[in-house]
Amino acid sequence: MVKCILPGTCDANDAVNITIVQPDEQKLKTVSSFHPQFTYPIFGDDERIFGYKGLIIRLRFAAHDLRPHLHISYDEKFKPVEDIAAVDILKTLKPWISEEAFVTLPDYEKAVLEDQDAKDFKPPGKLVHSYVSRNRNYEIWAGSLADPEVRRLLDRAQIFVSLFIEAGTPLATDDPEWTLQRWTVYFVYEKVKPPAPTASEYSIVGYATTYRWWHYRRDKAEVPVVKNDPFPSGPEIHPSQLPSRLRIAQFLILPPHQNSGHGRHLYTTIHSACVQDPTVVELTVEDPNEAFDVLRDSADYHILRPEFIKHKVNINPDPYEAHSRNQRPRRVPTAALIPVKLLHDIRTSYKIDSTQFAHILEMFLLSQIPLKNRHAGGANMSRLLIKKHRAEDPNERRYYWWRMLTKQRLYKRSKDILIQLDLDERIQKLEETVTNVEEGYEVLLREFTEREEKLKARGEEKSPAAEVSDDASAGPSGTARDLRVKRKFTVEDDEDEVEEGDTAKRTKV
Repeated sequence: MVKCILPGTCDANDAVNITIVQPDEQKLKTVSSFHPQFTYPIFGDDERIFGYKGLIIRLRFAAHDLRPHLHISYDEKFKPVEDIAAVDILKTLKPWISEEAFVTLPDYEKAVLEDQDAKDFKPPGKLVHSYVSRNRNYEIWAGSLADPEVRRLLDRAQIFVSLFIEAGTPLATDDPEWTLQRWTVYFVYEKVKPPAPTASEYSIVGYATTYRWWHYRRDKAEVPVVKNDPFPSGPEIHPSQLPSRLRIAQFLILPPHQNSGHGRHLYTTIHSACVQDPTVVELTVEDPNEAFDVLRDSADYHILRPEFIKHKVNINPDPYEAHSRNQRPRRVPTAALIPVKLLHDIRTSYKIDSTQFAHILEMFLLSQIPLKNRHAGGANMSRLLIKKHRAEDPNERRYYWWRMLTKQRLYKRSKDILIQLDLDERIQKLEETVTNVEEGYEVLLREFTEREEKLKARGEEKSPAAEVSDDASAGPSGTARDLRVKRKFTVEDDEDEVEEGDTAKRTKV
């Protein structure tokens, strides 16, 4: 039932009902039905619709090609009084839905039921990945936005961006072709048994868009010189030939299919395409929300973890020479603690940007320290505060250096803000932040461990796609989102001085 907050005022999120349909023998069959997560881009920040009782705004989409239809019904409509009138819903929705949605319901049902092309429908683009989840078959197709069929399907799906991706912006699909060529759209479909001979075997699950962002590569060995050379002539250069960063712009799994592993399959498919493309330098994400961060961390962790194990990546508990161990450190000896060159090579080969790689590396390094020596396992933080890098247990020393490495990166990330604080307050803020970061890592590590144990108990073969704790992609999140703290910092391979002083001895770890 639609909630009415005030007399004649309805909750827009409850009023809007999205239905995915397929043709059955005589009528349309509902595949799934769900409500939007947001409606503020359409109906305003308060997400309320004035002037109706019993309002239902039903958005129907054909499961295979997303042919849309808008149907509005209500029990009662507010009669205008002077300049006060009910919201014009049709006028409000017209900029958000394609013109073909504004036909009568009988005409729409007839068009879907009698669509002779549906039974032969194939998603636009090319098949790039297929997988099985819970005994159901799925496929991922990818195509250029310059393809008219890809563009038409995306245009029909654009309203989902405003309804499920917070602060999401629909793409402009009328740009020049050279711009459209930079975009690739990935569609996730389930292969189903058609309910009627004329129905399609494909049903939409979700989609993602990626954009090639030109990456300037300068030969550092060459001294820059201003030249008055004529503009080079020759064959036309295609955007796919230029060195680029690949950026994920939109990423959505529809609510009925969330928490089933589709988000991780879609992300790893995009990442694999990125690794295989010699012109792509790295994969980045445009303004990810916390739910997507959890998905991305999970997927990247299981991609990189075998590589870290293969090369025995760990923190060196004794970065100093024997004669200098008792001296008070003035710098974090990064290059002596971790194999900087090796890690750089791993990062570039897997094309993961430096900030994201830092997250995964820190999570892995933390996992290599026994739980009893970590804060979450009840480590004696007071003793560590006193002993520091001189602790007898090598794992305690690793944990001490892990916190120092994390503090160093956090400090570099927020140096402009931190230097404005007094030294004691600065150290306290760093201490609080690194603890929050560690707690976020612990949540994800527990999820990974629990999933591995379940897989071993079932005797299943482990794989990155099977192990990753699934997401709600761009939608709502669960426990991991609630406990995980947003943290952005970068890996540096130099040895920067760590702010210390006599007054820091009481609080520094």
